[in-house]
Amino acid sequence: MPQALITGGSRGLGRALAMELATRGWDVTITGRDPVALERARSEMLGRATAVAGDVTDPAHRARLVSAVGSGLDLLVNNASYLGPTPLRRLDEVATDEIQRVMDVNVVAPLALIGGLLPLIERRSGTIVNVSSDAAVEAYPAWGPYGASKAALDHASAVLAAEHPHLAIYAFDPGDMRTEMHQAAFPGEDISDRPEPRVAALALLRLLDARPAGARHRRSVELV
Repeated sequence: MPQALITGGSRGLGRALAMELATRGWDVTITGRDPVALERARSEMLGRATAVAGDVTDPAHRARLVSAVGSGLDLLVNNASYLGPTPLRRLDEVATDEIQRVMDVNVVAPLALIGGLLPLIERRSGTIVNVSSDAAVEAYPAWGPYGASKAALDHASAVLAAEHPHLAIYAFDPGDMRTEMHQAAFPGEDISDRPEPRVAALALLRLLDARPAGARHRRSVELV
């Protein structure tokens, strides 16, 4: 059976994607910092999911994830992200340690996990997806640390794709979604008009099925 590892798999896009893959018969390993939410998500995945709780910035946790995968990996989705301190504020008002935390979660941890898993992904000629954002390409006030981190991840994804042309490596921008993170970015705002994460998950599955050349891709009507 094909095997996937999804970080940030207890809620939002990560959870929705894991559910869809489990329905398709994939074996899925999900990880997240909240063990209760993670176990709740795992229990809904038709017995096809393994939950490994922990923080992706912790090298010991990343080592556990590599061990949990086993002998090969078909899909790695780096979905875990940190928005930064909320409410969002101007870049010059964000403390240096908070900027470092954003970079550690959104850039350093995904690249470190890729490094640890690359031999297992190459064994299956697999796929790597780094979840991005429109904040990576648009200069939104108060989104400085998050946008900068996603821009760095986008560029790293492009470099990896050039270095490993036999693999499918994507930066995927899911667009706005009705998630806890999106609500935290817009406190008090009604976000019920944003699509459910499943919409983006289905778009990503279409991308994975098509397996185009590695590049930056954004959820669009054509992919849904």
